[in-house]
Amino acid sequence: MQVFAVLLVGYLLGSIDFGVVVARLKGFDIYAAGSGNPGASNVLRTLGKGPAAVVLVGDALKGVAAAALGRAVGGDVVAAAAGLAAVVGHVLPLWHRFRGGRGVATALGVALYLAPVAGVVLALLWVGIVAVWKVASIASLVAMMLYVPAMALAGHRDAALYLLALVVVVVVARHAPNIRRLLAGSERTVEG
Repeated sequence: MQVFAVLLVGYLLGSIDFGVVVARLKGFDIYAAGSGNPGASNVLRTLGKGPAAVVLVGDALKGVAAAALGRAVGGDVVAAAAGLAAVVGHVLPLWHRFRGGRGVATALGVALYLAPVAGVVLALLWVGIVAVWKVASIASLVAMMLYVPAMALAGHRDAALYLLALVVVVVVARHAPNIRRLLAGSERTVEG
């Protein structure tokens, strides 16, 4: 019963969409602007660096909090499951009619908690790719391709690693429209 409660809390935490909250505080509907996605990249495009940083940190902290709660209840396997629940909550948020973001920041938050060095490396890789190429989806997909190997190198070899692989599946699946635009050469940059 405790594990179910942790998964539910992880999902509900994930359902808090900081992109929507920050945009509403600015009197703005994030769904009606830019790509229509409530993630940090669209907030950056439409509201600027400060609000985007708040969204990025808030969304990552959801992953950290869910994984921390999971570890407190049942170790790394429950932590990974709670992190997965938070990512699912982020991409399919109850509070926002199941219209969520891509889940990258929340997934990176899970990695930061479960394997801090791997999480920092993945986050810095993401930031570096965005800084150079200005395309968040490329950075996100590269980080997700390296997510499971990084977590394995950090020592996760049990069921937690399989749950973390599901995190990658969820995030990459949410990037399907981005992948189509990348292949067509029409993907947006973070600048517009």
